[in-house]
Amino acid sequence: MVFDAPPATAAHSWMPISPCGPGCVQAADTAGSARVAGRAVRLAGLLASYPAAHVLTPARRREWLQREYARAVLRSCGIRLRVIDNRGIGGPARYAEPGAGVLVVAGHIGWSDVVVLAAVQPLGFVARADLIDWPMLGRLAELMRIIPIERERLRALPGVVAQIAERLAAGERVAAFPEGTTWCGRAYGKLRPALFQAAVDTGTPVQPIRLRYLDAHGEPCTATGFVGDDTFATSARRILRSRGIVAEVVLEPIQQPGTDRRELARRCEELMRAPELSDGARSALAAATSHLADAVARTEQVHAVTGV
Repeated sequence: MVFDAPPATAAHSWMPISPCGPGCVQAADTAGSARVAGRAVRLAGLLASYPAAHVLTPARRREWLQREYARAVLRSCGIRLRVIDNRGIGGPARYAEPGAGVLVVAGHIGWSDVVVLAAVQPLGFVARADLIDWPMLGRLAELMRIIPIERERLRALPGVVAQIAERLAAGERVAAFPEGTTWCGRAYGKLRPALFQAAVDTGTPVQPIRLRYLDAHGEPCTATGFVGDDTFATSARRILRSRGIVAEVVLEPIQQPGTDRRELARRCEELMRAPELSDGARSALAAATSHLADAVARTEQVHAVTGV
């Protein structure tokens, strides 16, 4: 269940400001001090050791390394991963086959989102440019080949879209958070359509993700929210103090890009915000809409070639 948050304000169309603040977030059931200390030591060790492990691991094994490290980081934070596949395609729950490009889009709650998504299948990310300067996480961001985005510089946005398109065309998996900012986990923002243009330009499928954090009672949990004046340190302390957090990743039916980024963003947002539908109904509706968009795109291509 989400609450009715005030609408986000914006400095410009790609710099929304979330109304979520310190009053929105709180630790889940509190873990004991000894457990918190143990988690902190393990987390610091993992973050510090990853760069060396990356260098020493053969290139063909680095995706495996990234996934296993991401899962270990979640365990060290006391977060359990749950993956639900609503696509009805069978096989392993992953974003795409190796070598197949896909744009993965999800709501944005906090820095742990990156770890959660990478724990399912490794991928690159569009992330805030100053992440490179964060202690311990900066080097990890470089190794994960993030595409930096400076939200305050609207003129830089076309360059970011071009970088995403280049990677998608090369058969890479790229994750983006089209809300443009973080929310607490009980409220959410609109998906901004700009980054979807990379999928439209390259004809790349889009994988919508319904991402949420639950407490030990199955209720939405805000402990992972990175909002207001949060720093990495304050956010990490809140997560480490929490107990029973479950990160739930729901893979909704893959969407064909079509020719209109706004319509593509709308389709993805409907999937990400419609938990009240049954899984079967949502999958059937999404598949039909996606195939329709694909058919329209093919028809428009034929018309462009024939001049009709």
